[in-house]
Amino acid sequence: MDFKALLKFLRALNRNNSKEWMDQHRKEYKALRDAFIRWLDFMDLRLSELDPEYYPTPGKKGINRINNNLLFHPNRPVYKDHFGGGLDKAPGKGDFYIQIGIEESLLAGGVWRPSAENLTKIRQAIDYDGEVLKGILDAPSFANMFGGLYEDQPLKRMPKGFSPGHPHEALLKHRTFAVVRPLDEKTVLTPGFEDLVLETYMELLPFRRYLNRALSV
Repeated sequence: MDFKALLKFLRALNRNNSKEWMDQHRKEYKALRDAFIRWLDFMDLRLSELDPEYYPTPGKKGINRINNNLLFHPNRPVYKDHFGGGLDKAPGKGDFYIQIGIEESLLAGGVWRPSAENLTKIRQAIDYDGEVLKGILDAPSFANMFGGLYEDQPLKRMPKGFSPGHPHEALLKHRTFAVVRPLDEKTVLTPGFEDLVLETYMELLPFRRYLNRALSV
């Protein structure tokens, strides 16, 4: 995958963010999109070789739309400034997300703003054995790679059904259970980038499996 060409296209799109410009450059966009899908297919195969529980996710199913949803976010630009895709996308579970963009590139995993039902399931799991999740998050290799849970406007008070002073109070207040590994452009353009993606996926596995077990209840 020629990520340098992809980033060059995204910069041009960002400067000329309109359907008119995209229509004039749609052939180039489709070529890059097809190349990104093929790259996701390649990563899909490599990840399936590493993880016996991996859920096969073809690139066409994993890739995200480049159009912003203007119905719900009318003030956003017409097009995003990145290509993104999710792999290991088992129904009802958290996925492994890859984003390559001009403002932000990253690798992430977990569950982003789950439904009320799924959020309750995760909190019930934390209530039962939150020390397991905390042990995963606090492991030196995990903490060095991701820092901690993504801060997505956690609750100021304990959620309904849980008392203040709970041993895992901080975890229970979260509304998103995901972690992010930021990437700079130099890293994305490094020849060994695919190996870094695999390394990140494997580091994420205990965290994602904990969440997926909670969601399976």
